[in-house]
Amino acid sequence: MSHLHLVGGEKGGVGKSLVSRILAQYFIDKALPFQGFDSDKSHGALLRFYADYASPVVVDRYEALDKVVEAAAEPPHRVLVDLAAQTHQFLAQWIADTGLVDIAGELGVSLVYWHVMDAGRDSVDLLRRWLDEFGSRLKLVLVLNEVRGNQFEMLVASGELGRAKEMGASVVTLRKLPDATIQKIDAHSTSFWAATQATEKPATGLGLLERQRVKIWLGHVYEQLQQMEL
Repeated sequence: MSHLHLVGGEKGGVGKSLVSRILAQYFIDKALPFQGFDSDKSHGALLRFYADYASPVVVDRYEALDKVVEAAAEPPHRVLVDLAAQTHQFLAQWIADTGLVDIAGELGVSLVYWHVMDAGRDSVDLLRRWLDEFGSRLKLVLVLNEVRGNQFEMLVASGELGRAKEMGASVVTLRKLPDATIQKIDAHSTSFWAATQATEKPATGLGLLERQRVKIWLGHVYEQLQQMEL
């Protein structure tokens, strides 16, 4: 079974690229072959941090999205797509026009949509729209990104979290990591491998204890990912 991982959430700034980078590093660390596609036209994170594994893709062209599915049907059997903000409408139309759910099954490709959320109302409303549109037809992973806010009471109170779980959704939590640490990683264009392993501070800007905190943070995410079929 091949896996096509679509990392979205529609809203800008919720951490979609952060999740894509974590998945890329997880695949590398676990020796799981994959191919990445980055749809951000201005500052693609996969192209920046994992250039050896990623290629650009234009989400508003059917031919480009077709090639992504074709790639998933061939080795290395894992394709990771970092979706830019405000691409959902076109993506949903392509999925409908292509009959993607049916053809993916015929090709032996598992479709996984990673819905990245912050603690705001917009993320809840977008999740509601996603569930109304796709229900359980696509495998859904909710990513609660505490880096962008750690109070998800609004999501729980809305009933959408329970609804998603009833439809078979998995939940992954990204714990809070200090803003200063994230900023240093980004400023140095540091992969998560370098952020946890590099010992020279000038290379990453991270001190010994900062590296340790990133290692623990990443390990917590990995523990959750290991429970899933990726």
